[in-house]
Amino acid sequence: MTRDTDSGREDGTDSTTAEPLPDELSESDASEVRRALPDGGTATDDGETTLDPWGSATVADYRKLFEEFGIEEFDEMLAEVPDPHYLMRRGVIFGHRDYRRVARAMQNDEPFAALSGFMPTGDPHIGHKLVFDEIIWHQQQGGDAYALIADLEANSARGMTWDEIDEHARDYLLSLLALGFDPEEGTLYRQSADRDVQDLAFELGSHANFSELENIYGFSGETNVSHMQSVVTQMADILYPQLDEPKPTVIPVGPDQDPHVRLARDLAARTRFFGVTKAYASFEADEEERELLAAAYAALSEEVGEEETVRCEDAADWLEAEMAPDDARDSVAAKLGEAGKEPLRPRVRFLDQNATDEAFEALIGAVEGEKRVFEEHIDAFGMDREDAEALAREVEMDHGGYGFVAPSSIYHRFMTGLTGGKMSSSVPASHISLLDDPEDGYDKVKAATTGGRETAEKQRELGGRADECPVYELYAYLLAGDDDEFAKEVYDECVGGERLCGDCKEQAAQLMREFLAEHQEKREEVEDLLERADIELDSDRKRN
Repeated sequence: MTRDTDSGREDGTDSTTAEPLPDELSESDASEVRRALPDGGTATDDGETTLDPWGSATVADYRKLFEEFGIEEFDEMLAEVPDPHYLMRRGVIFGHRDYRRVARAMQNDEPFAALSGFMPTGDPHIGHKLVFDEIIWHQQQGGDAYALIADLEANSARGMTWDEIDEHARDYLLSLLALGFDPEEGTLYRQSADRDVQDLAFELGSHANFSELENIYGFSGETNVSHMQSVVTQMADILYPQLDEPKPTVIPVGPDQDPHVRLARDLAARTRFFGVTKAYASFEADEEERELLAAAYAALSEEVGEEETVRCEDAADWLEAEMAPDDARDSVAAKLGEAGKEPLRPRVRFLDQNATDEAFEALIGAVEGEKRVFEEHIDAFGMDREDAEALAREVEMDHGGYGFVAPSSIYHRFMTGLTGGKMSSSVPASHISLLDDPEDGYDKVKAATTGGRETAEKQRELGGRADECPVYELYAYLLAGDDDEFAKEVYDECVGGERLCGDCKEQAAQLMREFLAEHQEKREEVEDLLERADIELDSDRKRN
């Protein structure tokens, strides 16, 4: 794809090009480009942020996701990612859950996987390209890449016919391959045709119940059972890359899919034979109580020295003297008091969650060094938690368990619709399909809403509002490609008043036309590759 970096003037004549930018953007420059991206759509009437996998794909304020749902900021770990994708560098990928596991695997050349699914309810569009690119990038970094067609979900939750699903599925797969997915190194599958996924969904379903799905998804007595089944099938999809080998696995999605990720992480933990936690005494304690036990142990062990033993009753007295009363302090102090003269010592605890008797006995034998065996847990002294987790997983897998690693996730911003508001497949003018005629793509960009001022004079005086502009998003998300300097140039010229909206849209429209033409040519080239790929293109579920 070629790119003309002259912004031009509103009257059609060329403007003076900007001074060359340095080879690498400074962190402040990169942050400026990231801040230019909009926060999202609208919240509910009461200001509450909701995440609905089958509802409106907008988020009022992405920052609320950090506070309300525990999604972590991606910026804080960007430096840990080898050769980060431009969507990461520009803040389009804004959040994550537990992605450090995946980053460490990349750094250490260890196994990891990436998976995402596509519900074939319409044409693939430029919003879907974000996920295509994320899967392909992880594959290029050495990960096992999985892309699935969520046809069971499309049929049960959206009422799509199998003929419609087959047609759209083919289009999604062609675009994925055209953008660079390697089917020989990766895995393509349909939910309805993969028996392993369906069997795993059955197993996972035994660890979930209706009240939980009701709470997470708002299911009711009117929800059809197939829709509920599609949820556990999606849980199986998320954990599918680990069936042969537990490994860090990332799910690239929009934030509306976070309920699926949270439930999958819970189910991964529930299927494990053993839980591994830190402990300080024979009794059970929750996370907040363990923090208090750690504080008491650290303080008292410093006072008594290495030759003496810290006792539980002494820790109870210390907590009551040093910590303000609250439920956690009172609870753990009572437990310590009942334990009396029992030693307070750091240890790793293996909790029996779903283990068979044989697996539990095997773990007892595998724990070396000093240990204490109880009816439902084993305490090991002198072992760190990471080694304990590895041992627990090894014993579990030796005895027929899955040993799942909790799946990670990364979250990208939603693209604003070209007409403003959300990008919707049901509103053709709001999005650009990857199947659109290149001239239609050109026309849609030319007709798009912008963040420009009312007049050219005000634009030159005040600068444009790139942070409110769907056209600037096209540059940042797609049209600038891997060229951060070009993305920043567009931004700086806009907010500095040098770039006027008419010429900016003309440049973006030309780039979009070129992209669509090249992409559709590539789609034709990979048709034979799709025919040879190991995936069913026609469903056998059609009724005669």
